[in-house]
Amino acid sequence: MDSFATGRVSAPSARGSEFSSARCGESPRPKVDVLVGPGDDGGVYTLRGMTMIETVDFITPVVNDPFNYGAISAANSISDIYAMGGMPITALAIAALPTCDYDTTLFKEILRGAVQTIKKAGAVLIGGHSMDARELMFGLSVTGIVDANTILRAQGAKEGDVLVLTKPLGIGILTTALKTRSLSEEDLSEAIGWMTTLNERASKLAISAGASACTDVTGFGLLGHAYNMVRDSDVDFIIASGSVPILDRTREMAAAGKSPGGAFKNLTYLEGNVSFSQSVNRETRLILADPQTSGGLLIAMNESRLGILDGTDMFYRAIGEVTKGTGKIHVA
Repeated sequence: MDSFATGRVSAPSARGSEFSSARCGESPRPKVDVLVGPGDDGGVYTLRGMTMIETVDFITPVVNDPFNYGAISAANSISDIYAMGGMPITALAIAALPTCDYDTTLFKEILRGAVQTIKKAGAVLIGGHSMDARELMFGLSVTGIVDANTILRAQGAKEGDVLVLTKPLGIGILTTALKTRSLSEEDLSEAIGWMTTLNERASKLAISAGASACTDVTGFGLLGHAYNMVRDSDVDFIIASGSVPILDRTREMAAAGKSPGGAFKNLTYLEGNVSFSQSVNRETRLILADPQTSGGLLIAMNESRLGILDGTDMFYRAIGEVTKGTGKIHVA
C-alpha cells in the first residue's frame, strides 16, 4: 500500500426538579446536572442518578498501516474517558475519506482496528458517520460512565504532590520522521505499541492512589497539558527534564529537524508561562512540547501513595513536583 502517513472549567450546576418545564404539547425533559463543562478532557453530567462523560476526537494518519491507524485513533479517542476516571461504554465512529484516493477496503481495515480497540476497552461501537473529504481522518465520539465521587479533574494538584507520567514522549517527532521517510514503520514498533496501549490501568491506579489531578498528554504536548493543570491556580509545576521518559531515537530525530510544527506552536503558546533552565537545550524543549497521539496520563498525587504504583508492573516515571506558586511551569 502507498504511504498515507504524510483547559478545565466547571460549568454552573443546573439543579432543580427531575424534569424541566415543557412547552405546550411537548414531553417533559429530564433535568441534567453539569458537573464538568468545557475546558477539561471531557464533559461530565448526571442524568437520573447516572454520571456520564462525553468526549470526541479524531486524527489524520500517523502510521501507514490502516489497521494500526484505526486502533491508534480509537485508543486516542477513548483516552479522555480514562483521563477523567471513567469507563467507556459506547462509541460512534467519525470518518472522513477521500473517495477518489482510497477505496472501501482501506476504510474496512481502519474500522477493524478501531473495533478491536473498542472491544479491548469493554465498549461497543453503535454507529457513526462518514463523509467524502480531501483529507483522511478517523476518530470516535465516546460515552463513558464514572463514579461521581472519583472523577479525575485536570486541576486540583496540591503543593507537595509528585508528578507522574505513564507513557514515554516522542510520538509526534517519530511519526513526523516516518512521514519524511527518515524512519520506517518497523522503526516505530515501540511507539505503535504505546499508542495502542489503553490508559485504563493507569486511570484505575490514579483513582486508587487518590490522585489530586489528572489529564492525558496529547496534542498540546507534556508542557501544554501540564500548563492546563496549573493555569489560574496557586501552584507551580517543577519538571525535571532528565527524569522524563523518551522513546528511542526521539532525540536523534529532533536533532535532525524532524519535530512537527505543532511542537513549535506549543512552545510559542506557552511563552511567559514556562521557564527553562539554561541546561535544557532546544531539542529537549521541543520533545517536552511534542504533540502526542494516544499519550499517557499525567498525574499529580501524594508522594506517599507511590507505593500503589510500585506494587504493579505498570510503566510510570516520577518527573517532577508541585510547589506553591502562581500557575507556572519551571523545567530544570
